[in-house]
Amino acid sequence: MGSVKKSARPTRADVARLAKVSTATVTYVLNNVENQRISSRTQQAVREAAAALGYRPNLAARNLVVGASGLVLYIVPKMALHELAMEVSSRLTTALAGHGIVMSLQFETEGGANVAEAIASLDPIAVSGVFPLSGAALAAANAANIPQIHLGSANLNELASLHLTVGRMRVQHLLSRGHRQLGFALSTNAKLRLLGEYWLDGIRAVARELGIPDPIVAEIRDDGTDAVEVVSRWVEQGVSAVCAQSDETAFAVLHGVRRAGLRCPHDLAVIGVDAIGLGALSYPPLTSVGFDATAIVDTAVDAMMTALGLPTGDLDIDSGRDLAILIERDST
Repeated sequence: MGSVKKSARPTRADVARLAKVSTATVTYVLNNVENQRISSRTQQAVREAAAALGYRPNLAARNLVVGASGLVLYIVPKMALHELAMEVSSRLTTALAGHGIVMSLQFETEGGANVAEAIASLDPIAVSGVFPLSGAALAAANAANIPQIHLGSANLNELASLHLTVGRMRVQHLLSRGHRQLGFALSTNAKLRLLGEYWLDGIRAVARELGIPDPIVAEIRDDGTDAVEVVSRWVEQGVSAVCAQSDETAFAVLHGVRRAGLRCPHDLAVIGVDAIGLGALSYPPLTSVGFDATAIVDTAVDAMMTALGLPTGDLDIDSGRDLAILIERDST
């Protein structure tokens, strides 16, 4: 067997590296999961690696594998909860419960002290959420050596590149309409900044991939009080289409277009993301990207089970279903 740095609390990943097997194999061997074709030689290597490292399986994870309930902390960020977020959260809770996992919601606070306390007292098998942990919450999760699963994590499969998928949909749609210099509208709401930057990263990556200039980024207030100034500056800089970080931010841009005496999409096209119901009633009706909550939940559940090293063979996942869809309306 190879060598691995021994940590204060060895993890399944440490055992897997030392035994040169997958983390799933470690889970199957140490929890005596039946119906898994694992050679006696591999089983011995896993057990020897675990003994050498002094690995102690997480009690909640062990209980989960043998049929009792485990617990995953889900961090609710400090931002407005849209319809999609509410639906995904509700359905994810139900779906995970069907696999013996309890999802405990923890609302984000400054410094993450409440999350750190929950990690210490509840011994979760993982911490998940939209964004990476930080502060005391990150320190607690690292000290406990538990998986951290968030939007952008490599182990979330298609969800990890959702910003690129959405970015490609928006940029290619605008390119097909003849737009090359794009703008990006960021909300001035600090609670929404991480989400805005996430979508902006996708737009930037796709723009560079397709050989067009980076988007010209501007902040705009949710109440639209600076919208005329922001929109006028974009037009002066040669921007002909704007991608907004959300439909609500797109509404502020549309307000600026109207107040500046411009026409949408003739003078400035606008595209949002979220596809909330009010988008169909804006003037003009807003082009946006919507999401398939069912597909997102299915993908998230499959990815989370895989990340935890648990069997996923009983999950009915339609891998051909699109997570996002472009909804074309009159604003582009």
